[in-house]
Amino acid sequence: MCGIVGYLGPKEKKSILLDGLQELEYRGYDSAGIAVISQGKLQHFKAVGKLENLRKKAADFHSDGPGAAIGHTRWATHGKPTELNAHPHMGAFSYVVHNGIIENYQELKKELESEGVRFVSQTDTETIVHLFERNIQKGLEPFEAFKETIRRLEGAYAILLISEAAPETIFFAKNGSPLLIAFDGDEVYFASSDTAVIGKAKEAYYLEDGEYGYAKPGEVKLFGPEGEKELHTQPLPSDKAMAQKEGYRFFMEKEIYEQSTVIGDTMLGRVLEDRVEFEELDPSLFEGIRSIKICACGTSYHAGLTGAYLLERLAKIPCQVEIASEFRYKEPLLTPDTLFIVISQSGETADTLEALKMAKRAGLKSLSICNVDNSSIVRESDATILTRAGIEKGVASTKAFATQVMVLWMLTLYLGQKHRTLAPETLAKELDAMRHTPRALLVEEKLHEKLHRLSKRYLHGHGFFFIGRDLFFPLALEGALKLKEISYLHAEGYPAGEMKHGPIALADAELFTIALMPKTLLYDKIKSNVEELSARDATILAISPEEFELADDFVRTKNGDHPMLEFFEMMVVTQLLALEISIRLGNDVDMPRNLAKSVTVE
Repeated sequence: MCGIVGYLGPKEKKSILLDGLQELEYRGYDSAGIAVISQGKLQHFKAVGKLENLRKKAADFHSDGPGAAIGHTRWATHGKPTELNAHPHMGAFSYVVHNGIIENYQELKKELESEGVRFVSQTDTETIVHLFERNIQKGLEPFEAFKETIRRLEGAYAILLISEAAPETIFFAKNGSPLLIAFDGDEVYFASSDTAVIGKAKEAYYLEDGEYGYAKPGEVKLFGPEGEKELHTQPLPSDKAMAQKEGYRFFMEKEIYEQSTVIGDTMLGRVLEDRVEFEELDPSLFEGIRSIKICACGTSYHAGLTGAYLLERLAKIPCQVEIASEFRYKEPLLTPDTLFIVISQSGETADTLEALKMAKRAGLKSLSICNVDNSSIVRESDATILTRAGIEKGVASTKAFATQVMVLWMLTLYLGQKHRTLAPETLAKELDAMRHTPRALLVEEKLHEKLHRLSKRYLHGHGFFFIGRDLFFPLALEGALKLKEISYLHAEGYPAGEMKHGPIALADAELFTIALMPKTLLYDKIKSNVEELSARDATILAISPEEFELADDFVRTKNGDHPMLEFFEMMVVTQLLALEISIRLGNDVDMPRNLAKSVTVE
């Protein structure tokens, strides 16, 4: 949820930390801070709000020469977004940054307070630095003091700690939250994600749960539960051009426009002339499988719902979809003939990761659909299909959703081929539609201009209903979520046939209904549902290739030959509508309030 960075080396440390935090700000932007130890002395700066506030505070600070430095950008979990609660947290002679949740911090805090330790923040993180310093005061050497500290911690954490007790040393530990070590010669970098070190470091090691160690000039030591370990690095990419706005107003806007390109990357080498192939999948993964359970959160959950319709209709495999945060606590009945599929953009979603671990303990085979290689979920899974969406910096997901749905569609055809549930002519039709998807995702200037004009009507009212049927019900959920996330307007996604079972009571001129009306799937049914709303004076925005005379506003789509082509085209319309409404309301589209890109706490 939060982002952490660290640096050990002779360069100007403030700039390295702030640049790294800038790349991680999507993970949290309630507050930020840095701490630097140079010439044996500690200095720190903290600021509430976005990183720019911290830059201003530290403008006159310089920190070149040998030393160690750590930084943090925060999404609040324990304690309000205040400067006191901002990281790094300080003891008498040490600083710590932490991503995750220390579940037993109340117990540890009481223990420390009984010994006279005074806490100044409301956070769980502060217990870490006080535990460390207490261990130092008991006579332990710094690294032994750090080991004893993490031994006492329960929960999820990625930790970086610096101390006057060990100048020019960074102590680190990982359990449940992401952390990597990167290298450029003798310089050592730490970060929650490789986006913070691309262009600075050349190679990296992605820590596994339970690993910890220290870095000091000329020496990096890594340990695990079994003792000291070899540190095997891998090359980092060097180009960050895809993470820049390139002239768009917001990253989200850029990422909507990128979808037609990245979907081609998703299909590359997988969608062949007469079949779908996944070189990364061993066919034995599917042996003995009689059903599929998909588990995910948020946007990824909506992708999973879409996939379930496809898997049951085309591959003829029973499929259930679970919200990961609920699945973890419902005492689910799991059988070994179920393939457990998890979906996560970041690969670090805490609830999804824990659900995956539950399934593995129950003996299920697992497959992850993820955008980030080497992430925790990827490493935990038996197999992975990478979505290849590229870096997605807008907190509200767009291209990650598109590529997740595409992977599920491809997986459906792959399993349909394997189980021979697809007639040759059906497979050919699906493959042809799949190859036309990049064109369906192209954003036409006329469409964007129209949605910009229409958005003015939809700034006020008492709510939105996004309605659809079949595949378009999950898209309605996703459209409503996008609008909620960035406009802060109330919106709900509903199956169109359920409107008469209660929600239609809300219908009036101030209720805005976004109707997804595909020509190829249950058009007459959805038309009837929308007519019922129109008769009760609801304001209707219809999205369809078929003219609808009762619509107050109408967006004509072009792809009326295949449900999935209609799905992707309507997806773009709902994304652009949410974008334009949010911009008109003056919101920060890329960094909506109270949200973070990677949800690494439950």
